[in-house]
Amino acid sequence: MTHPTQRLRADDAGLTSAAQLLQEGALVAFPTETVYGLGADARQGEAVAAIYEAKGRPSFNPLIVHVADVSTAQKYVKWPALAARLAAAFWPGPLTLVLPLRAGHDLSPLVTAGLSTVGIRIPAHPVAKALLRKFGGPVAAPSANPSGRISPTTADHVIAGLEGRIAAVVDGGPCGVGLESTIIGFDSENTVLLRAGGLPSEQIEELVGHALTRSDESKITAPGQMLSHYAPRGAVRLNATSAQPNEHMLGFGEIEGDLTLSASGNLVEAAANLFGHLHRLDALGGPIAVAPIPMEGLGHAINDRLNRAAAPRN
Repeated sequence: MTHPTQRLRADDAGLTSAAQLLQEGALVAFPTETVYGLGADARQGEAVAAIYEAKGRPSFNPLIVHVADVSTAQKYVKWPALAARLAAAFWPGPLTLVLPLRAGHDLSPLVTAGLSTVGIRIPAHPVAKALLRKFGGPVAAPSANPSGRISPTTADHVIAGLEGRIAAVVDGGPCGVGLESTIIGFDSENTVLLRAGGLPSEQIEELVGHALTRSDESKITAPGQMLSHYAPRGAVRLNATSAQPNEHMLGFGEIEGDLTLSASGNLVEAAANLFGHLHRLDALGGPIAVAPIPMEGLGHAINDRLNRAAAPRN
């Protein structure tokens, strides 16, 4: 028997209730600057298992752990000098670092999906930061949507996909970035881009002083690397200059659509609108045609999401 999902206000009372639910092993969705996350206490195996159940998420796809500060992160992962530099430059923010687990950590093995590393980040959203401080521990939180579906950027998106499957959602309004975090890993002396995201890779390359190595996507080493992902119900056709008679058009720049990611060609605006617009077009039913997005800056992450949305379904 399912119970209605509570919609909590992003005030002190709502955050106190959300933290209490997390401590009790319940699932709570909350806003980050990227997308809404589906949170559970990362130390409670049953709570983490409930994430997989609610999302229908494959067990080999690891979860990102969200923490309130660097000192908390260092309890769970080894902390090389380059990780410290990246954290100092980009945390809080849309950057996840995949680092080796520290001996004696108490994270549930379900969080890492059997890997010896874990993705960890400090979100910048004030609601997420306040909730993590109140909770006082690590929160495993993939995007708060059924697995493979469009990521949620509002509380309404969360309710539409997970109503009755989770205890609560903290309504903190729409997410500002609109793309999941950029994920960075480390291979010997190399800095590896595991997933393009809300922090442009060019900014990371400028800091580290060299080009990022691209990951082997045949191996699942981080969240968001499954091929068919972020998928609407209907087929998605990319690089379209106009819609066919049965399609809904997602425009960009000079190519107009039923909805347009950014009429001015602004990739930051397009990133923030991406999942919300896909949700709205998906609700209309039928296939979706998408205008070309330039492969520069946040365009890399946008195209990554769109390619996964358009990939053949299992």
